[in-house]
Order: sequence, then structure tokens, then C-alpha cells
Amino acid sequence: MSSRFPEPLRAAFALLLAGCGVACAAEQPELRVCADPDNPPYSLRDQSGFENRIAQLVADDMGARLTYFWQEQGRGFVRKTMGAGQCDLFIGVPAGFERVLTTRPYYRSTYVAVFRNGTTPFEGFDAEALRSRRIGVQLIGDDLATSPPGYALARAGLIDNVRGYALYGDGPAARRMVDAVASGQIDLALVWGPQAGYFAHRAGLALTPASAPPGLPVPFEFSIAMGVRKGDKALRDRLDEILQRRRADVQAILASYFVPTVAMPQRVADQTGGAQP
Repeated sequence: MSSRFPEPLRAAFALLLAGCGVACAAEQPELRVCADPDNPPYSLRDQSGFENRIAQLVADDMGARLTYFWQEQGRGFVRKTMGAGQCDLFIGVPAGFERVLTTRPYYRSTYVAVFRNGTTPFEGFDAEALRSRRIGVQLIGDDLATSPPGYALARAGLIDNVRGYALYGDGPAARRMVDAVASGQIDLALVWGPQAGYFAHRAGLALTPASAPPGLPVPFEFSIAMGVRKGDKALRDRLDEILQRRRADVQAILASYFVPTVAMPQRVADQTGGAQP
């Protein structure tokens, strides 16, 4: 096959391309993310979780190579990951999380009620309406404290018909709760929205947002941000710019995993690295 370039020139050009490939690979920035390798629907080792997809979107926008440090969530997660210098970024943390420097929140979700189609929908924390129903709640933290909906049930005097699901066990608590609803072991599960939406859709169950009863001192809605190392304002500011510019793409990823979202209060939307809502 003929060529417009003499053989020596073509050989020199090939060497130049090869050298550039090595140099370009060396110069490409790296975005190091810490995540749990088995925490659906957020993150998985095969990078099929929605936080994995958001991380890839951000890395691509930066022109960076995405790498992971995998660590199961539990006691000392921040200390063992970002605190040990293993990563630069957490994709999802509560807005204002004090252990890191947070971006502006990029979504806000709420606890929801999951129930079987054709059964009585959840309409609030009325004691008489719920007294005959078997209800599952998440137990969060290392001390197995109840979630905000569990607190609401306790305040309404609904203890005997409530079943708690520990955060850590044979698979995510949310999946175990949704499976229990689907199999008829419980009638209703009050679950954190991003997990509930994903697992309820897969199980063919219905869900509805759960609102905190008047006077309850704990919220049901929380805003989620990204977290970087304290002092890394340059990365935080760059992430804020990307999240704002790619907002529609991020929201499309969340919607594809059936994450229920609620409106962001303005004071929270403007928040960067402040206190939790």
C-alpha cells in the first residue's frame, strides 16, 4: 500500500506516537475514590452501582483516570480510607459531614414506606391504623440505634409489631426488608429512599414517601454531597462546578436506579462544608 510519507519519516512518526502514549498515560490525572465493594445500589466492585456511575461521569469530565480503594463500610471507615491517604473522594456523604470537606449537595432523598401492591398504603404514623401491621425498620450505626421512622413508631407506642433489621448482615438491610415484605413476613418496611427505590422496583413492590410526624425532633429527609479531604478546596470547588454543569446527567443516573428525590431547601442547596441540615 502506497503512502504519502517516506519510510524513515513514517518510522519517526510512529516512534513519536509511541512516546506520546507513554507520556500521556503518565500525565493523566488520577481520581482516587474510596467505596464499599458490596453495597448495592451505591457501589460494587464491578462498578455497577449508581455512585460508581457518577464517579465515572466526574472522572471523564475531569479527563482523569478513575481508580478505587475498596473498603467495607463500618467502624473506622473514614480513618481507614481517606484518613490513611488511600483516596481523594467519597461520592456520597451527608451534606456537611464533619469528617471531610463537602461539596454542595447534589441530591436529597427521604425515608419511604414499601408495601405490597393491593394492600393498605402507608398514610402516616397513626397508631390505630398501624397497630395490626407488622413493620420493619432499619437499625443504624454500631450501637444499633433505630432510624428516624423507628423513632416515630416508638413515640406512637408501636413497639410490639416492629421488627428491626441491623445495617450489617446477610446482604444490605434494605434488601432483607424488601424481601420480607415481598414474602409476607412483614406488611410494611420503612426504608431509606435510595436503597428502597432500587430494591422495591426489582421486587415489584409499591412505595410512598414517609413524612415525619409533627413535633418529631429528627428529620426524614437528608441531602447528599461528595466529600474530599479537609483543606482540599481546589478539588471541592472543581467538583461543585462539575456537579452543577452536569446536574441533568447526574439526575438521570439517579432516576435510572429509581432513587426517590425531594426538593432541596435553598439554605441546603447553598451549603458547602457547613453543618448538617
